[in-house]
Amino acid sequence: MRRIGVLALATCCLQCVSPHFARAQAAPSGPVFKGPDVQKQANAVLALLSFSVTPDLSASTLGIRNAASGDPSLNMTQFGGGFTLSPNFPLYLEGALGASRYDPTFIASDGQEQRALPTRWTNVAATGGIGWDFPLNESGNLVIRPIFNFSLGEVFSDASAAQFLVNHRVDSNIDFIRDGSLSAYGLGGSLMIGWYPRKEPYEFDLELRFTDIYLQSFGSSSAVRGEANAESTNLYARWRAPTGLTLMNRPLRYVLELSHSTYLGSQANILGFNQLTSLGAGIEFDTSDETKLFSRLRIVARYAFGKDVTGASVGIALSF
Repeated sequence: MRRIGVLALATCCLQCVSPHFARAQAAPSGPVFKGPDVQKQANAVLALLSFSVTPDLSASTLGIRNAASGDPSLNMTQFGGGFTLSPNFPLYLEGALGASRYDPTFIASDGQEQRALPTRWTNVAATGGIGWDFPLNESGNLVIRPIFNFSLGEVFSDASAAQFLVNHRVDSNIDFIRDGSLSAYGLGGSLMIGWYPRKEPYEFDLELRFTDIYLQSFGSSSAVRGEANAESTNLYARWRAPTGLTLMNRPLRYVLELSHSTYLGSQANILGFNQLTSLGAGIEFDTSDETKLFSRLRIVARYAFGKDVTGASVGIALSF
């Protein structure tokens, strides 16, 4: 069974409550910052990084708008894939690349004047995995797959600071808000049970996965440190069958998808929900007669929903 997917070539616009990050007040003693406590926010942003490091179709495209302004305050995207080398040598390899952008707003005050300090926190993360398929039945279409995962990510901030702050003495938190960064690495693993029955021309995939990756910052701004635990479960199902039409001299198939994720670690409720479900439908083109670069191309429209959040996206996937 040889398969690989490339996900999230479009963003998903969702409407929901504002992200649930803790807010702290500071007594004015010179220029100070009000709004989300910076250290807590650093942990929160690293927790957002955990969405990027965990291979997960449900969160592969996610955008959240600020309820007050209507502007996007959080955007996340992820693409990746995995495959088993061959039935005779069932080494499983996977990889994912994810990114997100979070725009919190701090209030800077010198005791007399207050200015909004919009920030831009962006993270990027790469995750790899090495596993092995252990068959659970004679046909080999039911496997258990332990996976060792490793991740590397970077969270960096860039604030458009108010001019009156430039020449004022401020607390060390400004270093991170304005120009700081968090570099993070993650180590952990996943356990997956996969069922892949095949009866041509129909194909069905069912995967149940538990992932636990611990993220720790290193070599980052002296003002802030962060840590997070990316722990989640995911159920993924996909059905593919012929439409009865032919394109490029090959059968054109329809695709139905279901993905449901439960976030158990630092991700839980950080965006106001701890479960996210995605329903998808699309078409699959067999390109084997046209190109050797990939055998199939899928275009899938998805509808995502969770607690106080709904949205839609369109994604592209390839099979090799």
